[in-house]
Amino acid sequence: MSPSLRANLLLLTTAAIWGTAFVAQRVGMESVGPFTYNGVRFALGVLSLLPLIAWQARRGPAATPAGAAGARTAFWGAVAAGLVMFGGVSLQQLGLVYTTAGKAGFITGLYVVFVPLLGLFWGQRPGLGGWTGALAAAAGLYLLSVTEDFTLAPGDGLVLVGALFWAGHVLLLGYLSPRVDAVRLAAGQFAVCAAASLAFAGACEEITWAGLWAGAWPIAYGGCMSVGVAYTLQVVAQKDAKPTPAAIILSLESAFAALAGYLLLDELLGLRGLAGCALMLGGMLAAQLWPKSAD
Repeated sequence: MSPSLRANLLLLTTAAIWGTAFVAQRVGMESVGPFTYNGVRFALGVLSLLPLIAWQARRGPAATPAGAAGARTAFWGAVAAGLVMFGGVSLQQLGLVYTTAGKAGFITGLYVVFVPLLGLFWGQRPGLGGWTGALAAAAGLYLLSVTEDFTLAPGDGLVLVGALFWAGHVLLLGYLSPRVDAVRLAAGQFAVCAAASLAFAGACEEITWAGLWAGAWPIAYGGCMSVGVAYTLQVVAQKDAKPTPAAIILSLESAFAALAGYLLLDELLGLRGLAGCALMLGGMLAAQLWPKSAD
């Protein structure tokens, strides 16, 4: 098997894990609150990355800036990325109280379109693919989530704002990744997100051992598989995958979310919703297939 084919299969597995995690997120909230769910699953995500960090340490020091300046960049980068991630996952999790896993997966996937549009603030022009993708995704969002009286369903609106946070997170990681060790950055941001989520959970929700035990399986899947395993697979795969094909494959998490919602939760979108999903997926692919320059 060629390295590129192996990388694509790993990325497809990553997209499948992330997509099916939307089901785990919905089921998990039958036992615990949204902030509790996120706090515990991201804490598990940190623990799941510790063996990889230890393995890296045995191989030798990471090829990242050393010294006090490098340590400051790593620390404050993890804090910033973790807080932006906290905004994204919190809005997504709160939105899932009022919307389906399939719809949440497609709306979250709009970050693929938002990234080049937000790049305008840094003088980056999206190009034809970016604008075409944005228009197609906007039309799809209308069909999927806007009601006949032209209002956005509350849960869909929360997930949509969360997608903006995810787009900002992608841009922030684009700046940080070349400057700090990627896996340690991931563990750091997961730790910050877990701490912020648990702080809100302690203030707003009732945390009980009975609730945690009842939601143990979806929490474990969301933490170990979605956060820990999927991220590790992505890191390994992107050593041999170009950015644009990788982004296209990862955007398929929205399709996996819709499929998992249908198979496991009996969620039906209807013809209008399916047409919206098709437009949104087409917009995501257009934003990546017509890049401004080749990778």
